[in-house]
Amino acid sequence: MNSNLTPRFLVLAGMILIAAFTRLIPHPPNFTAIGAMALFGGAYFSKKSLAFAVPLIAMFLSDIIIGFHPGMYAVYLSFILIVMIGMSLKDKKKVMNILLASVSASVLFFIITNFAQWLSYPLYTKDIPGLITCYVAAIPFFHYTLLGDLFFVGILFSAFELAKVKFPQLEKVKA
Repeated sequence: MNSNLTPRFLVLAGMILIAAFTRLIPHPPNFTAIGAMALFGGAYFSKKSLAFAVPLIAMFLSDIIIGFHPGMYAVYLSFILIVMIGMSLKDKKKVMNILLASVSASVLFFIITNFAQWLSYPLYTKDIPGLITCYVAAIPFFHYTLLGDLFFVGILFSAFELAKVKFPQLEKVKA
């Protein structure tokens, strides 16, 4: 049996796959669990390879269904950086740290994806005023990203911590 297929790994991976499903159901723009699942994977998987691979695979699987778009590189880049923010939480999973990481993830996603929007699409002039216009146009969507990240981070982190109380075998082993 593969040593990675521990109960902890299966629960973490399952939670991330379920979180990725939020992209497939009707939701306000950007109110999904993608930032939360990246933070969660980074915070809970002991192996760095799994911390990146499981959320990225879940994201890719949902993208196969949703469809691909030219700005995906920015989404995946921000996603990878959010996993790294999650890794900084490994031994510091306190409410305030998780809250700060979640807000940081939302801001990072906003900055990177909208910069890519400005860079890649002819909608905005390729100068500082065009960049500012792009960011200002994106502000109405930011609160959905922030609320979605906070909501789903709360669910994922709380659910797993509660599951660990009920099922002690979920404590850190090799996942």
